[in-house]
Amino acid sequence: TKTDMFLPFIVLALWGAILANLTCLQQTDLKSLIAYSSVSHMGLVVAAIMIQTPWGLSGAMTLMIAHGFTSSALFCLANTTYERTHTRILILTRGFHNILPMATTWWLLTNLMNIAIPPTMNFTSELLIMSALFSWCPTTMILLGLSMLITASYSLHMFLSTQMGPTLLNNQTEPTHSREHLLMALHIIPLMMISMKPELIM
Repeated sequence: TKTDMFLPFIVLALWGAILANLTCLQQTDLKSLIAYSSVSHMGLVVAAIMIQTPWGLSGAMTLMIAHGFTSSALFCLANTTYERTHTRILILTRGFHNILPMATTWWLLTNLMNIAIPPTMNFTSELLIMSALFSWCPTTMILLGLSMLITASYSLHMFLSTQMGPTLLNNQTEPTHSREHLLMALHIIPLMMISMKPELIM
């Protein structure tokens, strides 16, 4: 069949997603970590498109939109951190939950969306992709499960590294501005709305 012809590409896409996830785990640069996170998610998208089933294609399109919002929100938060610390090294940006508690809330929300917890659109899309891949070949669940486990690991690692622990900043840190909160709200609210009403895009 046509799907079997794409078998090497599907396996490569899933293996590429796992390798990108493992690369995320060893990153010390915040922006590099977020960028590699996008690469791993696009591996799932490629695999879902190659399956060529309605569920696979719906899942791929939904994940592209969901990750577009999530990745952009993470980059915005990384920039918020960079403006105050002037560094992107994870270990030097710790302790922000004491200094900017509202920003920590945004970090937590966005990381949970990156992990794809229900009822977010990220979860819906990954569930569709998992169903499409599992119905085609149950063995793909091993690669998918491993990929999702590593995604959860580096997302929590990113959150804990930037927000928890004692702060290493000696200078006065300015509070988060209303424009930064507005920017984050404009990422999170549409994502939540589409999560509650997926027919808007599917």
